[in-house]
Amino acid sequence: MMLDPQDMLRILCGAWFLPHAALKLKNAKLAQNTFASIGLKPGWLFLALTIIMELIAAAGLILNIYPQPAAALAVVVLAGASYAVLRMHGWNWRWNKSGPEFMIFWSAACILAVI
Repeated sequence: MMLDPQDMLRILCGAWFLPHAALKLKNAKLAQNTFASIGLKPGWLFLALTIIMELIAAAGLILNIYPQPAAALAVVVLAGASYAVLRMHGWNWRWNKSGPEFMIFWSAACILAVI
């Protein structure tokens, strides 16, 4: 059985959240301090909420369980990440200059994967 390209995109969009959540767990103190440094306090709360939202979005997109709400949650997480990089590094569009370009692209891919 072959997956159609839209299903493959949906699964990939979800799977990309897994290493992000894992790295936040592995480097929890650093991630917590990063949240706090951009004004999202308490950092541990925003860290926990972000990890939970990433895992829910990943599961929904990968397993095709409520994919539209999962994609919407993914966009919320990625909007938060875009805010964080802009807050930390100033306005730079390109990802290689710590800009939100990749997160905005990923958000669009999440939406396109479930419509």
